[in-house]
Amino acid sequence: MEPVFTSVRLKVAVLCLLTIQLKTDVTEAMQVTSTGPQTIQKALGETVKLGCTFTAAFQDTGDLDIEWSNVSPDMTQKDSLILSFTSGQTHEYGRPSISRRFKFTGKPSSGDASISLSDLRASDTGTYQCKVKKAPGVDVRKVTVVVMVPPSTPKCWVEGGEEKGGKVSLFCKSSQGSKPLSYTWTRDNGGQLPPTSTQDLETGELLIRNHTDSNVGSYTCEAKNAVGSARCTYALHAYNPTNKVGVIVGAVIGALLLLLLLLFLIWLCCCCCNKRRYKEEVANEIREDSAPPPPSRPTSRASSLHSVMGYRTHPGVLYSSVRSNMSSVKASGPISIHTNGTPQPTPAVRNPPALNYDHRYGYAV
Repeated sequence: MEPVFTSVRLKVAVLCLLTIQLKTDVTEAMQVTSTGPQTIQKALGETVKLGCTFTAAFQDTGDLDIEWSNVSPDMTQKDSLILSFTSGQTHEYGRPSISRRFKFTGKPSSGDASISLSDLRASDTGTYQCKVKKAPGVDVRKVTVVVMVPPSTPKCWVEGGEEKGGKVSLFCKSSQGSKPLSYTWTRDNGGQLPPTSTQDLETGELLIRNHTDSNVGSYTCEAKNAVGSARCTYALHAYNPTNKVGVIVGAVIGALLLLLLLLFLIWLCCCCCNKRRYKEEVANEIREDSAPPPPSRPTSRASSLHSVMGYRTHPGVLYSSVRSNMSSVKASGPISIHTNGTPQPTPAVRNPPALNYDHRYGYAV
């Protein structure tokens, strides 16, 4: 029996030694010891610290190599190296406007590879990885940073007229701020909200049913997200309800008066147009009556003959343009012009009447 017990004891001893050896290897390997949330939310412009403390095992005898990089959300793309510590020296990578905001906060050679990121911007949102290597030991830690905008000062207003017995809605809204945003209404005097009220934390509405004088007071709304908060205040009143019948009657009377005024204006415009049209017609008739007759053109043969023979006509009188024609007139006798336009000689007169001379038309014949 003793050999059997001896062999069993040997096996148990070997198993214990192996277990101790495995535990020693696990605890003495390179290990990042930083604890804390894996996701950090910070406000715009603030500074965030990314922890990365580590311990090395006795068998990790290689050179210490620390790398901080921005992990690409696309697994097919390379990560962006930001900061490193190798052979006792710090190296910066990328654009200076980004790399100069990353700094080691401790001594990497003493086991503290934590860094700080100052003047946070919206583009800094992402996942950052700390990789510590000291051959043959290697370990990593990832931290996600979310840069948020705190809520701006909200605006408070009321809808519903603040009439007694009716519904009143208090609203609260911030124009800026990273979501999720929540809105909470409270009374400034420390009292409870009206028992007939309900509020929506997402929309910022405080609905009060059956409004009474007991609800009068100052109410404060707080807009809040993970990185900040802001407040606004509204003084709530309670007014007596208006006479709705009187309002309706007044509205009807006003509409009728407006309609009558519109009809009067239309009638006045029509009268003005008719009066203007009548004046234009009268002016046209007067113009047509006073217009002179068109001038007549001498187209008769008598007119042509007078023109050829050198005579000029005057209504009712026949004139000669030159005195030398008098001799021919005396010799041949006077000439008469018939209505058909043909000149006919007239019998000679022994004693012709005296001829009158006109300075414009000559002697009459």
